[in-house]
Amino acid sequence: LMAYAVLGPLTHATLALALAWTFKVPMGDAILLVVLAASASYIAVPAVVRYAIPEANPSLYIGMSLGLTFPFNILVGIPLYVGVAQRVLG
Repeated sequence: LMAYAVLGPLTHATLALALAWTFKVPMGDAILLVVLAASASYIAVPAVVRYAIPEANPSLYIGMSLGLTFPFNILVGIPLYVGVAQRVLG
């Protein structure tokens, strides 16, 4: 669970960056796409899991989303995504 809390956003960001590069999206738009894709795991997951898996423990998925994934994205993820996007997209 903890591995997904960190690796999920990185995977989503990588996929978004690959799509931005493939479709020649301008850098500013690509960075926004990457950040939003990485953020989807803590924005959408709590609401989806609540309905999709009603027996799931809310303290786990909300706790991991807001306690680990969100701070990771703010402190490490966004600067990393911007740096990688600048290198890849030029």
